[in-house]
Amino acid sequence: MRILKSPMRSICSGVRADSAPAWAVRLLAATAMTLPLTVSAQTSGADVTFHKDIEPILQRSCQNCHRPNGVAPMSLVKYEEVVPFAGLIEYRTHLRDRAGAMPPWYAEKNVGIQDYKQDPSLNDEELAKISAWARGGVPKGNPADAPTPLVFDDRGVWTAGEPDLVIRTEDIFVEGGAPDWWGDIPSIPTGLTKDRYVKSVEIREVNDLDMVAAGGTVGGRNIVHHMIWSTQVFNEDGTSDGIQVPWPVHEIARNPDIFDEDSGRLLRANSYLVSNSVHLHSTGIDTKGHLEIGFRFHPEGYQPKYPPSFIGLGNGVDISIAGNQDKQELHAYAVLDQPTKVVTFEPHLHAPGERMCLEAIWGYTIETLSCVGYDHNWVRGYTFTADSAPLLPKGAILHIVGYMNNTETNPNVPDSRNWQGSGNRSVTNMFIDLGMRVTMTEDQFLDEMTQRRKNLKLGPNDHVIGCPLCLAPLVAPIEPTEEEKQKMSDAMIRFLTLTDEEKQRIGIGSRVMLSRAEGN
Repeated sequence: MRILKSPMRSICSGVRADSAPAWAVRLLAATAMTLPLTVSAQTSGADVTFHKDIEPILQRSCQNCHRPNGVAPMSLVKYEEVVPFAGLIEYRTHLRDRAGAMPPWYAEKNVGIQDYKQDPSLNDEELAKISAWARGGVPKGNPADAPTPLVFDDRGVWTAGEPDLVIRTEDIFVEGGAPDWWGDIPSIPTGLTKDRYVKSVEIREVNDLDMVAAGGTVGGRNIVHHMIWSTQVFNEDGTSDGIQVPWPVHEIARNPDIFDEDSGRLLRANSYLVSNSVHLHSTGIDTKGHLEIGFRFHPEGYQPKYPPSFIGLGNGVDISIAGNQDKQELHAYAVLDQPTKVVTFEPHLHAPGERMCLEAIWGYTIETLSCVGYDHNWVRGYTFTADSAPLLPKGAILHIVGYMNNTETNPNVPDSRNWQGSGNRSVTNMFIDLGMRVTMTEDQFLDEMTQRRKNLKLGPNDHVIGCPLCLAPLVAPIEPTEEEKQKMSDAMIRFLTLTDEEKQRIGIGSRVMLSRAEGN
């Protein structure tokens, strides 16, 4: 078992001095918050009841963690459990996309793509119901209106679904006042006897943290800040065979990584999990835990269509964050050398980070793909749905903007007077988009756009965020001649050829489709 000890145990361990006792938290929760209603929907408190309106919201977005034996500090299953926290629930849910919001999902709803997989966030109507219920006397309502109670598995919940294979690290012990530590961990055999392609991987930390006593450190829910890892096969002499399969970086309390359906990641037979970059940090109290890695497989015989893209997008070298200043910006760019699908957006910042935006630049067009808030206690990856994942041509530029708050209003910053630079510690800085992307050939890119156009039933006046060329054949329809088709790939012909339904949708009967020659 790996043990990380504290050099100043008597000073650093234990409950932080400013932590509130449990009764004070409950009193705050039960008190009506002076939080302005920011949602437009108006709901009468008399019409909203726990069983009819609030319980379904809790089941969908809260009870996965807030349940008996769950990882959250309180259960939100029964009416009697929820009522003392009504005011706090209203406050935390209305933070929406900023640090501290519950559920921990920070995609901004007024900009960029809005279709993500496994999105637990609340809409305006649900937020209005919570406010009306919390401020209207928390009526219980008729039990007959209650949804069927969820059945929980105390062995732990896998968000992406039950894994086909689970491996675990050795136990790790971190003392309450231990300094941050970086290093490697023993390699772990997967036990896999044949090659399999992986559709998702999920890593969860299992620890004995006392949530009431813990506190005082950034990301203090977990002892593993991050793990950079790969899988490798070893020769008989213990050396690697030279083929490393990289996997998404594990970060604090992150959600599962769901690979593109056509780009499963290979887990080789007889491979080992290998990591020489594990970052441990203290929760503020003595904590023992380990990581569990769950793999879900594609069916045997599956072959991926698209390879992963490993273009770096970020800066972890020469960051400069001034003291006592808010709204500081960091910028990074990457030029795509092949047609690319953006599968996920995953901001990685440190303590001063509050927000990151992802933009695509193509020609004279600059388009925001996504903006999300950031909470270093809940690192999230945002997986786009199949028909919303950006499809960008070769030569497009990805641009990320990080927004940093190094003032006393940011609770994650220990001392806002200090300048901050780059570094691995949570109180220094990184600025990276760790999101997944896949590359395509030109023909695959054309076919993806053709299918997107059909799936969404697009017309010439529609707009698809993140797909600047999807509408080209609808906006300027050109019927290639037979001679021109001889010089085109089948994918290009499919992309330019409109279906009868598309022709009808754009009113092609009253227009003349030009050949390339006539168009010139």
